[in-house]
Amino acid sequence: MAAKKDTLLNMFIAMFVISVVSGGVLGVVYNATKEPIAAAETAKKTEAIKNVLPEFNELKETTIKSELEDAELPFHLAYDSDNNFIGAAVETFTNKGFSGNISLMVGILADGTVNNISVLQHAETPGLGSKMSEPSFKDQFNNKHADSFNFNVKKDGGDVDAITAATISSRAFCDAVNRAISTFENNKGGF
Repeated sequence: MAAKKDTLLNMFIAMFVISVVSGGVLGVVYNATKEPIAAAETAKKTEAIKNVLPEFNELKETTIKSELEDAELPFHLAYDSDNNFIGAAVETFTNKGFSGNISLMVGILADGTVNNISVLQHAETPGLGSKMSEPSFKDQFNNKHADSFNFNVKKDGGDVDAITAATISSRAFCDAVNRAISTFENNKGGF
């Protein structure tokens, strides 16, 4: 049996077939995982809203333009059974993390007090910046109000104890929290 001669046409056909098959497989996998991934993200956000706000009866969704830059933040406005505003769960972000984007859910009560914070997404260094998800760091923001607490790290004149060896991540976390608080305070009359 004679060996096939390597020609430009044979190589082109082989690469074309490999590309088409690979693309088809990727398309099938994408379609099969798209809905479960979206459902998991929705469940994570729903759980975060429940974690950062006190018990509520009704939730209304809106987006509000951030005062710090040209971006819109999703607000999840919580109301009790008498339709009184309880607070808002604000999806906020920063691009100033050591490894890029950090997304948080910040629960702010009707009077402007931070109730709780949940980390939605980050890519910070494991063991250092990733400590922002731990209660020892994020809980220092709980029950604090901008009138009596400076939401910046102590190195920047604030009241926040930075994570040891992760000042950039700590500053980024504070940036995201400040974005949520600023946007809430500038718009709270509309809730």
